[in-house]
Amino acid sequence: MDKSSARTLRISMLALAMALFGCSSREVPAVPAASTKISWGNTPEGQPVELYTLMNAKGSEARIMTYGGVVVSLKVPDRSGALGDVVAGFDNLEGYLTPPPYFGAIIGRYGNRIGAGRFSLGGMEYQLAKNNGANHLHGGTRGFDKRVWSAKPLSPQSLELSYLSKDGEEGYPGNLSATVTYTLTDANELRIEYSATTDKETVVNLTNHSYFNLAGEGDILGHQVMIHADRFTPVDKGLIPTGELKSVAGTPFDFLTAKAIGERIEQKDKQLIFGQGYDHNWVLNRTGPGLETAARVTDSKSGRVLEVLTTEPGLQFYTGNFLDGTLKGKGRVYAKRSAFCMETQHFPDSPNKPAFPSTVLRPGDTYRTTTVYRFSTT
Repeated sequence: MDKSSARTLRISMLALAMALFGCSSREVPAVPAASTKISWGNTPEGQPVELYTLMNAKGSEARIMTYGGVVVSLKVPDRSGALGDVVAGFDNLEGYLTPPPYFGAIIGRYGNRIGAGRFSLGGMEYQLAKNNGANHLHGGTRGFDKRVWSAKPLSPQSLELSYLSKDGEEGYPGNLSATVTYTLTDANELRIEYSATTDKETVVNLTNHSYFNLAGEGDILGHQVMIHADRFTPVDKGLIPTGELKSVAGTPFDFLTAKAIGERIEQKDKQLIFGQGYDHNWVLNRTGPGLETAARVTDSKSGRVLEVLTTEPGLQFYTGNFLDGTLKGKGRVYAKRSAFCMETQHFPDSPNKPAFPSTVLRPGDTYRTTTVYRFSTT
């Protein structure tokens, strides 16, 4: 008997047992289904796009598409056990083909901003696209979020995506071979593992740009946030870090103990005015190179809890300040502060800030980083 037939037989036997003994679906352990793949249309250039569904033993589900490596949906249980989609997105590929806000996408070659779209490396100066005012943002005009990735299913719960960013793409040096693996664990974790190699000295800073709403709808101002960071990186009017590592003490950026997102977001603080809310990088308190807790978010309505663990030194906490109600998807209107991002990363503008942790990748070395979005309930 092949694996598919065996799985079908196992599911049938469970269904029969439920019918005979009056068991509910919640009393019988879920059976992991095989990852599924469907065609999800074509890019304007004619490249086919695929949509994969990962499901764990608890019935939680992640849908990942090859265009931009986007997390299209992520369904996890609330305190009553009901599944709900906790990420912003669209109902079809066309929704993702418009300009930002980068819903759910892999961001590269460099996540966040590079001042004036320019940096020097190895005695050479590189000019990148200026796609965010005078600055470079999230990899440029056509970053990793707008590329079709090659997919390789590793298991019913894991999908590997790969992309070759060629030398000179968006102005970056070196042929960069990038791999991102999504795994939906049985602990209701979405684990994201990034790796990259290059044939020429370059800079790299990969992240995921999922927008979360643990209630699934409404605003996120009541969500309680804890960020494990004593310092953050203040920015100028263009949201480029000044280079200072500033203490959060006595500021609206102190999330060492849980605070509601909306509690201080409207304060007349210069940094909040620059970002029109929270759109800043926190310098995480780290004790070693492994996975460590960066943040914890709770929603009292649904009971959902999100913990963010990462190997990265920084976390960009963004409160959807530039969503304006013009985008719609999944029956929702994406209004201002209707979702938040927790982008694990190296610091913005690191190529121009020697005191920041380096983002340089050299031939022979391998870039590796891991982030885990862990869901539970209270």
